[in-house]
Amino acid sequence: MENKPVFSPELQKEIKSKFYYVDEDPFGKKRLFFENSGGSLRLKACVEAKAKYEMIPDCPMRYHDVSQKLHEVKANGVRDLMEVIFGAAPGEGALVTELTPSRTTFSIMRAIVENVPGKNVVTTSLEHPSAYDALKIYAEKRGMEFRVAQANPKTGGVDVDDILSLVDKDTCVLSVMSASNISGYVFPMKEIITRARAIKPDLYVVSDAVQHQPHQALYAHDLGIDALVIAPYKAFGIRGCGYGYVSDRAAVLPHDKLEGKDPKEWELGTYPHGNFAAMSAMVDYVCWLGRHFTQAEDRRTQYVVGMQKAHEQETALLIRMLEGSAEVPGLRHIPGVEVYFDGPVSPERDLVVAMGIKGMDYTALREEYGRRGVLVFERINTSIYSKRIVESLGQTGLIRVSPIHCHDFGDIDQYLKVTAAIAAEFAKK
Repeated sequence: MENKPVFSPELQKEIKSKFYYVDEDPFGKKRLFFENSGGSLRLKACVEAKAKYEMIPDCPMRYHDVSQKLHEVKANGVRDLMEVIFGAAPGEGALVTELTPSRTTFSIMRAIVENVPGKNVVTTSLEHPSAYDALKIYAEKRGMEFRVAQANPKTGGVDVDDILSLVDKDTCVLSVMSASNISGYVFPMKEIITRARAIKPDLYVVSDAVQHQPHQALYAHDLGIDALVIAPYKAFGIRGCGYGYVSDRAAVLPHDKLEGKDPKEWELGTYPHGNFAAMSAMVDYVCWLGRHFTQAEDRRTQYVVGMQKAHEQETALLIRMLEGSAEVPGLRHIPGVEVYFDGPVSPERDLVVAMGIKGMDYTALREEYGRRGVLVFERINTSIYSKRIVESLGQTGLIRVSPIHCHDFGDIDQYLKVTAAIAAEFAKK
């Protein structure tokens, strides 16, 4: 079956035009940005919305017209985050706002572990340090056993049975990331939550969705999950903010807040209205994309369809990267190239590829890509962010390649040509 792009050439061009620095860096140097897992390409509309509202000095907690407008901007942003991005029902749960997603994760994990009865906590070896370390730190403070399900080096994920084997009636919380930022493996969260709660019906479940949210829609309500965390800067947005959804029961657990505030309030101080405007701008973009494929008028449906089509485009890009074409061989067919955690392309998998060139140092390979105008990143076991994860997958390191839906087949082919050239040159040494 022929692998085709999801977007027409005209729509693809328009999509690209909505992002900054897709084909060149801020210094005007041509480059291919395949490092979106480290911080994605930015939507122009998000940056412009942030700048527009940063110029306004008025406090949104006043009563004149400008303040009322700022309050409206924030209210719209909160609604877009909760109902459109997280997929919560209207009025369900609460929003956790921090300067970073890591800080958001620590705040949520602390509230749950310090206040929910239990003798153990469960997580996986693939978790980002912000989730893994937060859970470990707070569990140790309470004397709870810290249980870790190990990765499957073949799939790049963690087997569901291995996770569930660690859950029992004394488990306080289960923390499982929504998708791996190394392999693109998407965890079957619905199955995990359903089966885990068959063991303990009132089990709290938390998921780091930072790497998954740029690729697919989230479903907080449908999952019945207690917490999801996202990072706008990983999903076409801005830095300087991290957001978390917490369920109604998690929202009212003791946490840092002003005494006079609602029990579900997690916001401390006046958070920048520009940040909320930027989030609405991101949702506007995805809804715009969705309207090309649906006649639905409600914002959540448009967003879900937009993310579905973006994901379908990324699946097409993934197949092109692995298989190539008649003119350009894919990674699977370039001599010397190793594709890690390779297997049939699942429609659930996110667009992240782990690869290397046999015998070549990963840092040297990343540098060689850089000299040829391709930005990728090495995840190696000398990094505190990578050591536990890559070693649990049976690797000392790897090159992570992470495009997003605004890229096209031409970008993939450029990357493949550069890879083939590097591999051929290294083979001669």
